[in-house]
Amino acid sequence: MDGQENEQHGAADEAAPEDARARRQWRPRNALRRLGVVLALLVVTLAGVVAGTYAGGHVGTDIGPFRAQLNLSPSLSGGTTVDIPPLGALLLDSHDGPAYLTVELGALDQRRTEALIDDPASISRASQSAVEDVRAGVMRLGLKTVGSAVLATLLLAGLVFRDARRTAWAGGLALAVTAGSLGLAAATIRPQAIEEPRYEGLLVNAPAIVGDARRIANDYTKYAEQLQRLVGNVSKLYTTVSALPVVQPSPGTTRVLHVSDMHLNPTGWQLIRTVVEQFNIDVVIDTGDITDWGSEPEASFVGSIGLLKKPYVYIRGNHDSAKTAAAVAAQPNAVVLDNSTTTVAGLTIAGIGDPRFTPDKETSPAGSGLTKVVADQVIGAGEQLAATVKASPKPVNIALVHDPASAGPLSGTCPLVLAGHTHARQVSKLPQVPDKQPTQLFVEGSTGGAGLRGLEGEKPTPLSMSVLYFDQQKLLQAYDDITVGGTGQSQVNLERHIIQDPKKGDQVPVTPTPTRGGPVSPAPTGSPTATPSPTG
Repeated sequence: MDGQENEQHGAADEAAPEDARARRQWRPRNALRRLGVVLALLVVTLAGVVAGTYAGGHVGTDIGPFRAQLNLSPSLSGGTTVDIPPLGALLLDSHDGPAYLTVELGALDQRRTEALIDDPASISRASQSAVEDVRAGVMRLGLKTVGSAVLATLLLAGLVFRDARRTAWAGGLALAVTAGSLGLAAATIRPQAIEEPRYEGLLVNAPAIVGDARRIANDYTKYAEQLQRLVGNVSKLYTTVSALPVVQPSPGTTRVLHVSDMHLNPTGWQLIRTVVEQFNIDVVIDTGDITDWGSEPEASFVGSIGLLKKPYVYIRGNHDSAKTAAAVAAQPNAVVLDNSTTTVAGLTIAGIGDPRFTPDKETSPAGSGLTKVVADQVIGAGEQLAATVKASPKPVNIALVHDPASAGPLSGTCPLVLAGHTHARQVSKLPQVPDKQPTQLFVEGSTGGAGLRGLEGEKPTPLSMSVLYFDQQKLLQAYDDITVGGTGQSQVNLERHIIQDPKKGDQVPVTPTPTRGGPVSPAPTGSPTATPSPTG
């Protein structure tokens, strides 16, 4: 027995150093294994956070009248981009990383936009609530991003590790990383960054006009409140009609409201609705520039057309795009003319859209080097419409062009041409073609007061529109020029004009007409310039 025990002790003594060596070798391998697991957890966690942020880091929200999309993405530097299609983007150094916020303004919400149109005072309330809208949207975006990042990490860790404990660790790390990143962004937010944006796209010109823009924004509320009172006074104008020198309208009289160059001014719609109702308008004619940039968000501005419940005949201006025209055509009571004709309320109307699309630049002012290409485009539109009028199976009563420079070729084809573009009301007679009927040209002012640009001068541009009265033979009998505000005085003006008998002659000035490739004759004092205007 003693011999056996001695042998066992000897074997144990020999094995002890071997076990010690094995333990010493196992420890480094175990440490490396643990380090590998930790690194794997970190890689899986970061991958899950990034994938979850891209997959779920976006929400839709209302910001004022806009429908906006908020997107969050990983970033080392942080910051915010506000995309304003198609104008460009504002880049704001709003916070530090590692999260980047993108705000993309989309279409206008029709309900909110109509509320702004119906109550101009709500513009001020909307600007105040926009900050709260952004704050609420960002909170929702943060919560959704955290949830999406944690969920994506748990799924990825479960697939990689197939171990509940390690999966739970990855989920906890994802929560800490995502919440910590958003917390860092919130802690370093700089509200003053909105005052120092960088610009991309067409907005690079913004710094040059930011002073005027701020002044316009400060003055607009006061201006809108004044217009609210003035528009309310339009209803009183109709009570004076019986005292004006006009023949008593017969049952066959057709009343046409001519508007032009709305340029996104919501007050214009309220004025139009008031006149349509008070003057019992049969047809509304719009000679273009209903928008400023022709962008998709602006297209919802035309939704008020359907509220008029009257036929609305429209041609595209140089600030209106194909999307604008399509949005107008989608209204149940609208007719869009583009080198075509229509018959509404017994009147045969022909019209053509402006051949240019120039919202991002001004056309050359009169006499300052108008290019032959532009002149040919504008005159060519009139020539195309003249051919359409001549080919019409029905005699055309009214022709519509946006720029009055397109009217020349229409002389003798119809009795009346309506235009806009210049933001200044003018009435004249086109040079008469031998053996052809005389043609009058009516250029309307801006029904939208030239939009916000109308507030840039010392006196706001007035809101202008005209009511045209046609007899049973569809000949123009009289017209009312309505002017609202814009002169620095609280007033609404209506001027009644009677059309003289052509046999007795009249004193309407003659509008010179440009020719293709040739110089444009100067217009006499008091008549509209017959070249494409820079104001449209």
